[in-house]
Amino acid sequence: MTGEHRDTVGRRHLLYGGAAAALAGTGIAAYASSTSHSSAADVTPASAAGHPGYVDVVADFGAKGDGHTDDSAAFAAAYAYAEQRAAAGTGRTVIDVPPGVFRITKPHAFLDANKPTRQVNGLRFRGAGLRISDIVFDPPNAEDAYLCRNVDTWQNIAFEGLRFTSATPGASFFYSYSTGGAANYRFSDCEWMGEWEYGLALDGSNTNSEMRWEACRVGGAYRKAFLYSGLSLNSKNLEQQDQFLNYWFTDMNVTYEWGNFLEFPYGGSVTCRAGSYIITGRRPTPHPDYGFESAFFRFPRASHFDGAQRFHAEDIRFELRDPSVVVIDCAWNRGTVHFNDCDDTAHAFKDFSDDLRAHRYTIGANGPLVRYDSCQLVGAHQFRTAADAAPPVCVRYDMCRFGSHAPASFLALDAGRGRDFVRFTDCIPAGGA
Repeated sequence: MTGEHRDTVGRRHLLYGGAAAALAGTGIAAYASSTSHSSAADVTPASAAGHPGYVDVVADFGAKGDGHTDDSAAFAAAYAYAEQRAAAGTGRTVIDVPPGVFRITKPHAFLDANKPTRQVNGLRFRGAGLRISDIVFDPPNAEDAYLCRNVDTWQNIAFEGLRFTSATPGASFFYSYSTGGAANYRFSDCEWMGEWEYGLALDGSNTNSEMRWEACRVGGAYRKAFLYSGLSLNSKNLEQQDQFLNYWFTDMNVTYEWGNFLEFPYGGSVTCRAGSYIITGRRPTPHPDYGFESAFFRFPRASHFDGAQRFHAEDIRFELRDPSVVVIDCAWNRGTVHFNDCDDTAHAFKDFSDDLRAHRYTIGANGPLVRYDSCQLVGAHQFRTAADAAPPVCVRYDMCRFGSHAPASFLALDAGRGRDFVRFTDCIPAGGA
């Protein structure tokens, strides 16, 4: 296999030395310039199989993958090649990242999509597997440094078998700005490590929707959130960010040190199915918005357009290792929240567990509708009542087991508020009595 790969690399470089020479000479600027007056087939590489739709950042663009060399130019050239090949609104390129540790120091070098007047569909980054192909983002300055950006340009981008590590604490992974041209991202068998400001930050006024994570691991730490929906750097109409919809997380290993996993000031409709969700530590210093707390699911804003307020968690095992860990903090004034067959009692034996308030809601005249089915729950659940609100029956626990309290003391309520809005059906209290 090694000899075959060596022969392939040699043949490709002999056939397509123009691209390699540009990279080795004056860098990516020269490469981009060389392609501006020629067809892609004339100046860029083809795959080992003879198909120009498959390229390799090592064999075709000179990346080293040794963990020390700055491979920014190679990745930038690979993306430039893919961008140039797009035609009739369709991308036609798969970028392969072989085994190795690829150090990138320049923001946007991995993906630099900033041509909203040339919107296209279909781009795929294919690694060799989780912890086999490792992208280490090491910019000199962390502020506003994103490894990837998509400014209203690409839909249907796939990332497979890749690990992304922040070597500069406070750098960010992906900035996605959309007024309708950025959507449909898919991550499978990927991992994030290191300390990030944002994982993915969604900005704009429309779309930024239909995103899916499958069998991925979220590690590291997040000063804000792994997925933050409602950034307002360039948005002209924040209310329109409620058009950011439909995010699916399936078979995930969410085991990170601190920070928020999902934070949605705007947008919504989120589904998390199956996996292990653990926050292993606490923030090293208090955050102005969160203090020392870290939350898996944070929905901090009350008013949204209909359709944005829907959250579903199913078949998930949570570990609450520290009293600063929050499962959900939801301020929605309507919509639905549903936990089905979830368990957060792994650390119910710890002294602090009875006093946990890891599930928190603000309840008003329109809900939200909150339901727990066949769940095992530790601590108490906190319900804040919106001012002057008389909530209807909108909270239900069905066939749940409580690890710390009987139903009468399971609810943490505002002073003087009744519990008429809550129903318990066939639940088992702490101690089974």
